[in-house]
Amino acid sequence: MLNYLWFFLSALFEIAGCYAFWMWLRQGKSALWIIPALFSLTLFAVLLTRVEANYAGRAYAAYGGIYIVASIAWLGLIERARPLSSDWLGLVFCLIGASIILFGPRFTSA
Repeated sequence: MLNYLWFFLSALFEIAGCYAFWMWLRQGKSALWIIPALFSLTLFAVLLTRVEANYAGRAYAAYGGIYIVASIAWLGLIERARPLSSDWLGLVFCLIGASIILFGPRFTSA
């Protein structure tokens, strides 16, 4: 379960870093938004390496599901937009898929 902590922290910093670039490039904010963006995206990359997985690709694939969950949470909490019912349904499927990818090898016989 520690993997999920690393995934959620990674997602928080990735979304925050991308959002900072969004604020600069799409919302016309100061170019100084690049500073926290780069810091946040660096933390994202470092945190994602903490995930217990034998292969980076598998860790990144599983992370994708968590990223989607965090993105929907960001949509509601930070951007104050109400997620649609289809957002919630997609979120459930993504979590199931991420769990299968991350824990699937444990269920196979060698």
